[in-house]
Amino acid sequence: MVTAYIGLGSNLEDPEQQIRNAVGALKTIEGTVMFSISALYYSRPMGPQDQPDYMNAVARLDTSLSAIALLDALQKIENQAGRVRKDNRWGPRVLDLDILLYDNNVINSERLVVPHYGLKEREFVLIPLNEIAPELCLPDGDSIENLSKNIPSNGLKFHSKLS
Repeated sequence: MVTAYIGLGSNLEDPEQQIRNAVGALKTIEGTVMFSISALYYSRPMGPQDQPDYMNAVARLDTSLSAIALLDALQKIENQAGRVRKDNRWGPRVLDLDILLYDNNVINSERLVVPHYGLKEREFVLIPLNEIAPELCLPDGDSIENLSKNIPSNGLKFHSKLS
């Protein structure tokens, strides 16, 4: 089993419910156990600002799946939620599930980059990740706790605990 951290985000079609549904779906991935989930946070959108704010969370999974098999499972959940992939990288989405970390592995393939390329610059990832894994260090040795303490909040707001 490996430990993977998954970023969850939504800003369309009842984002809170989308995240809750995604959490339920994560629990059903074969060979995977959901270990913990952060609280929900509101964040400003990246890129175009003419879209609704996002709701974000981070989950910790223990899985026997390969990184690509896990990615496939996450993309299946996104598709079932109605996600439509477009060229607009930072446009609005029904659901976005990203593999942030996959154990201490560094993956750089055509389909997957781990650690997630924007992890260190995204308060909506670092702060929820620190909530559930403050002792975690990235493969390059950077501490999640230190990174989260030093990143501007950029309007990130606590919404509620997921139960």
